[in-house]
Order: sequence, then C-alpha cells, then structure tokens
Amino acid sequence: MIVSMALLALVLGVVEGVTEFLPISSTGHLILVSHFLGFEGPRAEVFEIFIQLGAVLAVVVEYRSRLVALATSIRREAASRRFAAAVAIAFLPAAVSGLLLHHWISEHLFGPRAVAAAAIAGAALILAIDRPGRRPEVESVEAIGSRRALLIGLAQCLSLWPGFSRSAATILGGLVCGLPRRAATEFSFFLAIPTLGAATVYELVKKRDLLAPGDGAPLLLATAVSFFVAWICIRWLLRFVSTHDLRPFAWYRVALGVVVLAVVR
Repeated sequence: MIVSMALLALVLGVVEGVTEFLPISSTGHLILVSHFLGFEGPRAEVFEIFIQLGAVLAVVVEYRSRLVALATSIRREAASRRFAAAVAIAFLPAAVSGLLLHHWISEHLFGPRAVAAAAIAGAALILAIDRPGRRPEVESVEAIGSRRALLIGLAQCLSLWPGFSRSAATILGGLVCGLPRRAATEFSFFLAIPTLGAATVYELVKKRDLLAPGDGAPLLLATAVSFFVAWICIRWLLRFVSTHDLRPFAWYRVALGVVVLAVVR
C-alpha cells in the first residue's frame, strides 16, 4: 500500500460523501482514486460499496421527518402508499439488472478507462436533456406515479456502468418524465435508500471474507466521514438545483474523462 489504511479510509470517505449525490459518479471517483492510490481488486470493491452506507444514513437523517410521516401514514393514506410503491417500482429494474450483470460488470467495467467513457457519455446526456426552457409536468416528488417511477427505475440501470452516476441517471430520468429539477433530485435521494442499502448488504454478505482482520476500523471511519460529507452535499445540491441546471457538472465530467483517458494507459 502506498498510503496507510487510516489515511486511505479518510480519503475514500470524503470522495464518497462528495460524489454520491452529485451527478458525477461516486463509484467512478472511488475507482479512480483507489487506482492512483494503489488500492485495487476485490477487497477495494468491498470498501467502495460498503462506505455507501454512510451516504444512505445521510439521506435518512435529512429526510427523517418525512420518512417517519410516511411510515406512520402508509396504512391510512393512499398518497403515502402510492409514493412508497413508486420508490419500490423504481428500485426493481436496477436491482434485477445488477444481480444478473454484477459479475460481468466487475470483470469488465471496474477500470479507469471505462469510468472515463461513462463520465463523458453521462455528460452528453446531461447537456442533451437538461436544457433551458424545459417545462415540468408535475410539481412535487409525491406526484410521480407508477409509470414515471418505472421510467426513472429503467434510467437508473445506466448507473450500473461505473462512472455514469446513479444520481445523474435518476435525476435525468426524472427530468425526462416531466419532473422539476428539485423534485427529480429529491426522488433520487429517496431511491438511494433501498438501492444503496441493498447493494451494501449484498456486497458485505457475499464478499466479507475478502476483508482483512484489521479492516473494521478503517471501514467505520470511511463510513462516518462519508455520512457527514454526504449530508452537507445533500443540502447544498437541493439549493443548487433550485436555481441552476446541471450543465456545470457535465463540463466537469467531460474534463475528468479527457484527463483520465490522457493519463491512464
């Protein structure tokens, strides 16, 4: 290892927290950072997936009041049941596709050049979809409905390509479905809870034997750091998308992809 595990955990936690909900791909950035720090392979993949738990907890804490209200009203209010169903419907396509393609993706797409290509492809879609003058068809995240939820769920499958970004895929899916930018972003946050939560549990159960005996403390450190940083980024992103489009993120993605393709051989 080029760096100590404590420093590595700190760096990965910050990277995860900053990039998980911004439309620039947390997995892609973690792969790139791990590559340049010399931390690669199946054990690194477990780290990269597990510390997403911190980001999930950040969403839960930020939306704790709405989640409690949803849980307590779901039996008596049809609107709560419709919203819960929408999240479940949106979760399923990527969950099924991920299970079927997981091994192939790990074998072929967990590399810097694949990440760079995904970053540029995602940037092109952001520039094509999030254009000035777009008029939303619905106003709130609760009004998404099952049809729009399914389309957003299908869009989330693009995030199985490391570097594309789950956040970008779901927000763009929401924009295509007629959601305002803030509502699309909020639905992306809610959808992160089952998506990232399930991925974390699956990876930990399947690959726990790959972790070394001393990995527990670095994992907890990275997860705690990712929680606090992600919480800050969630609040910042909601303010940003209320008054700005996603084009700055697209240009960042293009620059990142070009630099990685130029540097990595």
